Amino acid sequence: MLAKQAMDQVFLVYGRTGWIGGLIGKLLTAQGAKWEYGTARLEDRAAIEADIERVKPTHVFNAAGVTGRPNVDWCEGHKIETIRANVIGCLNLADTCYQHNIHMTYYGTGCIFHYDDAHPIGGAGFTEVDNANFRGSFYSHTKASVEELLRQYPNVLILRVRMPIVADLVYPRNFIAKIIKYDKVIDIPNSMTVLPELLPFSLEMAHRGLTGVMNFTNPGAISHNEILQLYKDYVDPEFTWSNFSVEEQAAVIVAPRSNNLLETNRIKGEFPEVLDIKSSLIQYVFEPAAADKEAVKTAVKVLRNR
Repeated sequence: MLAKQAMDQVFLVYGRTGWIGGLIGKLLTAQGAKWEYGTARLEDRAAIEADIERVKPTHVFNAAGVTGRPNVDWCEGHKIETIRANVIGCLNLADTCYQHNIHMTYYGTGCIFHYDDAHPIGGAGFTEVDNANFRGSFYSHTKASVEELLRQYPNVLILRVRMPIVADLVYPRNFIAKIIKYDKVIDIPNSMTVLPELLPFSLEMAHRGLTGVMNFTNPGAISHNEILQLYKDYVDPEFTWSNFSVEEQAAVIVAPRSNNLLETNRIKGEFPEVLDIKSSLIQYVFEPAAADKEAVKTAVKVLRNR
């Protein structure tokens, strides 16, 4: 049951047709929260005002936006649509919430950083006060731009999500599904977000009224090879893959990709129980997969056309 203070809260969620928006709705329902999905397109301020008048929210969750299908390369050829969704709509919602004194949680991205001389692989991570240093894809460019502007709003919590992961190993948006289907992958350690563990934390952050930037990842970094090795250890000992270089990867993608480590002191301060990335993957992804090993193996083989 929700505490009385939480019971007095009302949530308006944008991103109904999206992955994270759908998961947020399920979590709010499971918690017995009072909530609704917004119906407005976020570039339509009058429609947002109508949603707010109808729902009378105390909190808004913004999980709307575009990442592109099948991946961020889509944004390179659809720049106006990407700006409209990721910048104009997002700022419109934040500003409307500000005028109504409503807390807004924004599910952004940590794919606005890339390892550099001050933050090498194995070194210090990027903190919440660091400004984006990666705009190599148009998707990341829009996300870096909107984060810089959203920081000015005192009612907004910005969550930097990275390479999100769920238990379903063949769900197309799952980062693991994106690498497990290929024979060759790059092998670079990265910060990642295990959604079954961290998404409930985001609801609690809203309850607490947290604002500013939060690196919304599990502590530590894990590489592509380490993830695939976990799959091999827990599910399919016959699974094989090989590696290629960043230069070889560049030949088969349109836009460069971000690789980084985000420092996680803030989320650990709020939630000391948060698991490091490898432990979280084992608990929330690979142990459940091992419990249904044959079905998972079959699904992955279909994904790989084997």
